Amino acid sequence: MKIQLKSTITCPECGHKKAEEMPTTACQFFYECENCKTVLKPKEGDCCVFCSYGTVACPPIQENKNCC
Repeated sequence: MKIQLKSTITCPECGHKKAEEMPTTACQFFYECENCKTVLKPKEGDCCVFCSYGTVACPPIQENKNCC
């Protein structure tokens, strides 16, 4: 399976969406919405903001590996 490196994050506060490239060497724990400036953190049980708010899970999760 080919790992996808792009994910669209949707801000839960304002609904703003933006396509972002996911890091492959570390999880992204914080993400600031460029529209409303809300700083997103992963939901409980998720390892990163892409797993919580993105259209695609982070690369380690896609590979069925433990994340961070």
